[in-house]
Amino acid sequence: MIIRHGLVRGGLGFSPGGDGSVIEDWLRGRTNGVLMRVAGIIAWTGVTPNALTVLGFLGMVVAGVLCARGSFFFAGIVVAASCAFDALDGALARASGAASVFGAFLDSFLDRYAEAAVYAGLLVHYAGAGPTWGVWAAFAAAIGSLMVSYARARAEGLGVACRVGLFARPERIAVIVVGLVTGLVLPALAVLAVATNATAARRLFHVRGATLSASRPPRSP
Repeated sequence: MIIRHGLVRGGLGFSPGGDGSVIEDWLRGRTNGVLMRVAGIIAWTGVTPNALTVLGFLGMVVAGVLCARGSFFFAGIVVAASCAFDALDGALARASGAASVFGAFLDSFLDRYAEAAVYAGLLVHYAGAGPTWGVWAAFAAAIGSLMVSYARARAEGLGVACRVGLFARPERIAVIVVGLVTGLVLPALAVLAVATNATAARRLFHVRGATLSASRPPRSP
C-alpha cells in the first residue's frame, strides 16, 4: 500500500479497510518510485486523489458492462487500466499533500463496489448466455471477495491483525484480468469462487484463534 490521504491507500486499491497481502507489499516496494514520479507530474494538473479514485471506480463499472455484453478481452484491459488509476491516487495524495481520512474511506468504499461491478457483469452475461454454473460461480466469487475484505476490516476494528490467506485483492484482480484477457473466464471464476471463500474461512479461524488465545487465563506457575 501507499500512504494516501493520511492513511494507507493505493496499489490496486488496497486500503486499511481492504485486504492487503504479501504480493501487495512486493508490488509497493517495486513500483513506489515510479508511481511517485508520475504522481508528481499529475499534481501539477490540479487533479485530486479522490478524482483518480472515482475514475478508477468508473472504469471498473465500464468493465462490468463490457463483461455483461461478452466483451471479455476489452473488459480485462479496462480493469487493468482502472487499477493504474487506483495505484496512482495514493501516490498523488502524498505528492500533493492532499491526505484526508475521508479519502482513505472513499477508496475502500468504492473498491468494494468496483469489484462487485465486474462480478455483476459476469453474472448477467452467464444468466443470458450460460452455462448456468457460471452464474453461481460469479455469485460465489463476489460473495467470497466481499467477505475476505469484510473479515479483515471487522477483525482490525476489533484490534486483531488479519492479513492471512492467499486471495486478497491483488490476487483476485490478477486472476480476473488474466481470465478476461485470455478468455478463460469460467476457469477464473471457478478458482475465485473456491479460493476467496477459503480465504474468508481462513480469516475466520485466524480471528477465532487470536481471540481465544487472548481470552485464556495464564497458567499457574
